Amino acid sequence: MSTTTSTKVAIVTGANKGIGYAVVKGLCKKFDGAVYLTSRSAAKGQEAVKELKKLGCNPTFHQLDVNDQESVDKFKDHIKNTYGGVDILVNNAGVKYNGTPENYNSFLTQAQDTIATNYFGLLRVSEAFIPLLRKDARIVNVSSSSGHLSRLPSTDLRSKFSSNTLTVSQLADLVNQYLKAVKNRTIKEDGWGETSYKVAKIAVSALTRVHQRYFNTEKAEMNISVNSVHPGYVLTDLNSTGDWSIDEGAKPILYLAVGENNHKGLYIWKDCSVLDWQSETTPQRY
Repeated sequence: MSTTTSTKVAIVTGANKGIGYAVVKGLCKKFDGAVYLTSRSAAKGQEAVKELKKLGCNPTFHQLDVNDQESVDKFKDHIKNTYGGVDILVNNAGVKYNGTPENYNSFLTQAQDTIATNYFGLLRVSEAFIPLLRKDARIVNVSSSSGHLSRLPSTDLRSKFSSNTLTVSQLADLVNQYLKAVKNRTIKEDGWGETSYKVAKIAVSALTRVHQRYFNTEKAEMNISVNSVHPGYVLTDLNSTGDWSIDEGAKPILYLAVGENNHKGLYIWKDCSVLDWQSETTPQRY
């Protein structure tokens, strides 16, 4: 297959609906290049592309299950062989369980699924595409107000997640410690709080800083930026309720992906402002 190295490429994960769908729509209007809408379900992703084409957008679909290494590798090889590189990666795919689990076994299953998708799935995709990032590339990690460091009750855990020497493997160890605490039923005693969604999103925000430090020190000449963002309380299937439309939720993500800014390793709020991720003051949820 021939390689089109001159074409810029943007990728959005989990984009067949919700915020990801709106981000693809926005990129089709603002980004001069190929825009990939990806989703785990091929049928739902292809249907989303059809709907966007009716709106005058022209994204390309590719199946991508962030929890499946084979799926990630297949997509990576497609991009590498077709374009040779990536300019924008929006890590949006995620899951969220609303309501109270029926029992502790349900809670454990939900915690494992949430961590697997929202953290390790995002990490899997990021590390697959990092070698393909071009100069001035941007990674946008969709976090949450739940991803603010202050959401962790334990000062010791907050110190570990925010360490300036934290590595990817150490971060994985921390996340796995949480899963172990879930199995042992000691999450409150160990200072984790009550929801796996918060732990996953805090880990995403921490990974943002770890990856940015890597680019700053090992690939400084590439000028690559990695930021995390809280898109607001958006009405999606993920939340069930919300105050913002998906297009409003897409705005801060598009700002980081294609907007005029030089942000690196930061935590961006829904209004596109920079928020101190390590502040002891917990930001208002929405």
